[in-house]
Amino acid sequence: VKGAPHLEPFVQLCRAEDIKLSVFVAPELEQVEASAALGAAQVELHTGTYCESSGRPRQAELERLRQAASRAHALGLEVAAGHGLNRHNVAPIAALPRIEELNIGHALIADAVFVGLPQTLLDYRAAIARGLDQRQ
Repeated sequence: VKGAPHLEPFVQLCRAEDIKLSVFVAPELEQVEASAALGAAQVELHTGTYCESSGRPRQAELERLRQAASRAHALGLEVAAGHGLNRHNVAPIAALPRIEELNIGHALIADAVFVGLPQTLLDYRAAIARGLDQRQ
């Protein structure tokens, strides 16, 4: 979003058609601030780096996500998070304050192929609940 003035016509179209604008951004404060300046209603923070890392790098990325979510909320943006989330890694993301929406698609459907959709939904709800129980 930062440095992307070519997005303005799309923003104007969304406003004219009363379409909620959500932008998918890296968990960087500059991107969050640029999203608010652009007029977005929501940011979806990219969780792919978090999902693909482990140990200290994962903890560092989790902190970047926390800071970006906090800044987005302070700017009046709704906060979503997604990309690469699954039932094994979603709890720490769900535990982050200010995140209102988790976007989990591919992993959920892939799991449903093996155990069925009802069981998959129960498993994901339990994983998210574990995170929400840790939210401060």
